[in-house]
Amino acid sequence: MTLRYGSICSGIEAATVAWEPLGWAPAWFSEIDPFPSAVLAHNYPEVKNYGDFTKLIDQAHPVHNEPPIDLLVGGTPCQAFSVAGLRQGLAEPRGGLTLEFLRLARALRPRWVVWENVPGVLSQDGGRAFGAFIGGLEDIGYGWAYRVLDAQYTRVDGYPGAVPQRRKRVF
Repeated sequence: MTLRYGSICSGIEAATVAWEPLGWAPAWFSEIDPFPSAVLAHNYPEVKNYGDFTKLIDQAHPVHNEPPIDLLVGGTPCQAFSVAGLRQGLAEPRGGLTLEFLRLARALRPRWVVWENVPGVLSQDGGRAFGAFIGGLEDIGYGWAYRVLDAQYTRVDGYPGAVPQRRKRVF
């Protein structure tokens, strides 16, 4: 049986590039930006892009008529948590999408969730932003673990070195 996942804030869909060799399949994407949406339509014409993921929470949305997903994956916008940004946290509209991710997980009830963001989320508001996310996972019945991974250590077949940059992310 193939693991099926829904992807929010999909971008050009790094998750699918990574998971396709494992036999995992995207059930749907949720991306609003026109350029990544065009890339998704070109590379994955058979996969529906539902656009704004906050609309998927509504039980009347067509996504609720599809077979259930095994995994919900997404990296909500990082500008509210990044040390390079204004660090307004969950109060900033893009930061608040972190809580919308939890609402979607509650509505869809996948077996697993994978969320990604910048390490600044760990220190935002003295750790309260990340604590709110972890607490939200617990409230809807998920256990959790997190790690900070850095793309500089990623190796890809056919390339002798790793990604030539530091790109730490919390998963």
